Amino acid sequence: MKKFSFAPEKDVDVIAVGRIAIDLNPNEIHRTLDKVNTFTKYVGGSPANIAVGLARLGKKVGFIGKVSNDAFGKYVADYFMEKGIDVSHVTPSSDGEVLGLTFTEISSPTESQILMYREGVADLALAPVDISEDYIKRAKFLLISGTALAASPSREACFLAMTYAKKHDTKIIFDIDYRNYTWKSKAEIAVYYSLAGQRSDILMGSREEFELMEMLDKGNDIPDYCLADNYLFHGNQIVIIKHGKKGSLAYSSDRKAYKVGSFSVKLLKSFGGGDAYASAFLYGILEGWQMPTSLEFATASAARVVSSHSCSDAMATAEEIISFIADSNEAGTVIEEIPWNQSIEGGRSCR
Repeated sequence: MKKFSFAPEKDVDVIAVGRIAIDLNPNEIHRTLDKVNTFTKYVGGSPANIAVGLARLGKKVGFIGKVSNDAFGKYVADYFMEKGIDVSHVTPSSDGEVLGLTFTEISSPTESQILMYREGVADLALAPVDISEDYIKRAKFLLISGTALAASPSREACFLAMTYAKKHDTKIIFDIDYRNYTWKSKAEIAVYYSLAGQRSDILMGSREEFELMEMLDKGNDIPDYCLADNYLFHGNQIVIIKHGKKGSLAYSSDRKAYKVGSFSVKLLKSFGGGDAYASAFLYGILEGWQMPTSLEFATASAARVVSSHSCSDAMATAEEIISFIADSNEAGTVIEEIPWNQSIEGGRSCR
């Protein structure tokens, strides 16, 4: 894969756009939410977690978003500043919007439920007027979260940000990040997801999210490489399709395909790994690493987070991830280059 190159005046590694929320993770685990008495509060939201992960890895990170004009809004802004994330474009809402709340249930190490409160949330109040062309042109990458496309004016703000990114050769990462809240129909999801996916340079999401983007029925037999081909054709350099416990598949524009496994750890929860994976993978790309090295680093970071109680607080430094890999008996075995036309289930043909 050809390495990404950037103009020397680009002094910000990644600017993330979208959802900043509060995660409330249960202190009493292996029980349902109605049986939980206490929770621990963390900064949450997929793009927020990815931003924290990149900052922990030593990258220069900015964020564009809206937060509530109250103590919780101050809490997340202060947390970002503590982690070294630029908050000059994180602004308080003006019409009483609140931070989204996410209550998580850790039913077992492999089963988790998420309950989100998303009515009147501040992140979806982000408007085109909040998007600075001068800010975006400073960035190497712009990270767009699919949740931010779920409603106006956040939807228009994101597409304006992508327009500025294209104008100034800022590469676009589209993390599909589907949440069923706020969306009005499957057709609406497909329209805006596919429009964003056709504008990005790196596209990542679960198999289910790609099916939503393509309006495919469940149980369809379209192989992953066909989905990847579609978005590589539109200009993406990398497409990553995740399959949960089965791992993921990564495709690059030079027709290389990789099957990504996972490191064995003692699981605590089954969520949060995707955000750690994304931040660590982007770190590898920014460092100029080859795909297999970046993917191994990413899946190692994910393994650390799913064995921890938090998501944002559990993001590791590069040294910690490298040490984790070095100490594992599985180092060098979790990434496998595979034939292009091989899927998780085996080789099939595009129709």
